[in-house]
Amino acid sequence: MSSIIVKGICKSYKKYNSRYDRLIEWFSPFNSCRHSVTTILDDINFTVNPGEAVGIIGVNGAGKSTLLKIITGTTAATRGRVKINGRVAALLELGMGFHPDFTGRDNVFMSGQLLGMSLEQIRELMPFIEEFAEIGQYIDQPVRTYSSGMQVRLAFSVATALRPEVLIVDEALSVGDAYFQAKCFARIKEYKSRGTTLLIVSHDQAAIANLCSRAILLEKGRVVADTVPTDVMNLYNAKLSKTSDTMDVKLHEGKMVSGDLRAVVNGFYVLDSKGNKVETLTVSNKYELCFEIDNKEISSGLTLGFHIRDRLGNVIFGINTLALKADISSLGPKLIKFILNMNIGVGEFSVSAALHKERDHYEECYHWVDGLGTFHVVAPERIFVGSAWLDADCQIVNLEK
Repeated sequence: MSSIIVKGICKSYKKYNSRYDRLIEWFSPFNSCRHSVTTILDDINFTVNPGEAVGIIGVNGAGKSTLLKIITGTTAATRGRVKINGRVAALLELGMGFHPDFTGRDNVFMSGQLLGMSLEQIRELMPFIEEFAEIGQYIDQPVRTYSSGMQVRLAFSVATALRPEVLIVDEALSVGDAYFQAKCFARIKEYKSRGTTLLIVSHDQAAIANLCSRAILLEKGRVVADTVPTDVMNLYNAKLSKTSDTMDVKLHEGKMVSGDLRAVVNGFYVLDSKGNKVETLTVSNKYELCFEIDNKEISSGLTLGFHIRDRLGNVIFGINTLALKADISSLGPKLIKFILNMNIGVGEFSVSAALHKERDHYEECYHWVDGLGTFHVVAPERIFVGSAWLDADCQIVNLEK
């Protein structure tokens, strides 16, 4: 049985030009319309199965937070329905439901009861909640004295004190410090491994790539993609460009291609130190990443950049010609080589490349290609773990007693 079913959800707001227009509209004998309608969500449909982890992503104003509020019941939909099976824990807006004049401990008891816990359960879990939140003596201070990070620590600790069957998280975790974010994601991963259904909204693409098996992209209140996270992230990155509305954006078999094609990337390959094309690379050896491009009409400011991504879509390394002070703005075809030591971890990697204006693709994107090429990294003579190879040494110094 599905944990979350969202069917035909629409959310619209009426806007009146003055405070009297609503009254006039209500009592008008001629059904006079005195308002305009702003649509936030338009016919949203998706299903989240038990134990599945789904991420929702989109630019600010796409309707992500509104959708989560409708799913959790804090906002009513204009049309459509939501069905949730199982006990739900939701972490939406920072400190939502906390009373600023009550202490943290008081708010734990109030929030816990709203989550369906009994007073006995909350008392039993209180040491566990305090330990995880790590706010010390502030637990007995009014919440209005808390920093934003302390509020999210306590809110997350309460929401996840008992493993929920469905966990819904908005951007709140982005407020916490790096240490507490790591604790939160470790707990989320633990609950996920034990069968908790996860629905998360975040701008952190790495978090969605690592936590979720599926992602949904919202744009202007509509679902424009619902598939594996890497494909959705590629589409999202393409749509971040200011010129995305006027350029062709295609998603096909994991490859995202976008841009106005005034300059194009025609090919990619890797050369070893002997000039041979290779697909299997050795850790710490030097290689040339070669990109064939054709500048059709950009007279100045043309930049070629690339990303190396791991199998989850995390960016391992990226750089561009502007950062390396290489001018590639002359017209015509050319071969651009990036020479680097392959100081990354063992595994499969993909390469994405973009031709754009100056620093990044947000202003003008000429050609963006995700999944342009792949290569495999091995380490036959080295023993290490992690996503990067650091040329390490070990020294032993005997200390006097």
